[in-house]
Amino acid sequence: MESIHAGIVACYLYVITKYGYPPPAKDTPRHLIELKALGFKSVELEGIRKEHLEEMYALRNQIKTDAETLDLKIPVFCIVLPGLSSPDTNERQQNLELFEKGCQVAEYIGAISVLDNAPIPPWSFPKGIPVSRHFDEKILANVTIPRGLQWHRYWEVLIETYRAACDLAAQRGLDFHLHPCYGALVHSTDAFLLFAENVKRDNLRFNLDTANQFFMKDNLFLSLLRLKDHIDYIHLSDNRGYCIEHLPACDGTIEWDKFFEGLDRIGFNGIFGIDVGGAETGIEDLDAAYRTTAAWLTEKWFNKRT
Repeated sequence: MESIHAGIVACYLYVITKYGYPPPAKDTPRHLIELKALGFKSVELEGIRKEHLEEMYALRNQIKTDAETLDLKIPVFCIVLPGLSSPDTNERQQNLELFEKGCQVAEYIGAISVLDNAPIPPWSFPKGIPVSRHFDEKILANVTIPRGLQWHRYWEVLIETYRAACDLAAQRGLDFHLHPCYGALVHSTDAFLLFAENVKRDNLRFNLDTANQFFMKDNLFLSLLRLKDHIDYIHLSDNRGYCIEHLPACDGTIEWDKFFEGLDRIGFNGIFGIDVGGAETGIEDLDAAYRTTAAWLTEKWFNKRT
């Protein structure tokens, strides 16, 4: 199998699509072997909420050893903790402690960044925050904001929490990327720029996600120009514009030539994550989807930079 450029990362969505959400942490050594067999040199891993994250923490020695044996880099470790934006003080503090543990994993396995979904509003879900990759219209139709919540005070505390998270990441030399998604507070270019202006931490970065932002009508070309100083990592997949889906490149309606023109305009020199799949997308041959998208990206971008 021809190896893939090290600047192209196999996102954890590959593993999630094959093995569920969250996938069994104990099978991570097998996941690394599978991604290596696809030809990837760089992969993304995740720790999803308390139980899964702590399992990944316990496996950190084996993960590091296996990655080194396979000659795999893990530049990004995702720490998925929706409780960071909780209005409850104790829950926020517990999640900050988990975030620090995730940063320990990231540093140990050689990552340069950690990543989390952007903070969600202080929704009150009927049965607690559902374990879901993203929240759609159906899920959000039945939520509310708790009575008595004072928004301005909540916002102040949220900013303080994310400053603390950025500082925890910075102590280990890590950037902290926020991933935009439907229903989140930081779901677009405008929202991130406002949030970053308030947090005031240089290591707070934006994980530009082509499919999610295209679905939410965030102009990708303009986003690139406005986010020039805030992006080092792009999640790349296609989308048709009418639902949440993560398609192989050129299976949707994103105007890729314009997108790459934007990358050229800003002098982008970061890395890309192939973020194809998910139960909502219905891809029959996931391996082929990752290989073909990686080959297409190599031709469209990396071959033109040498």
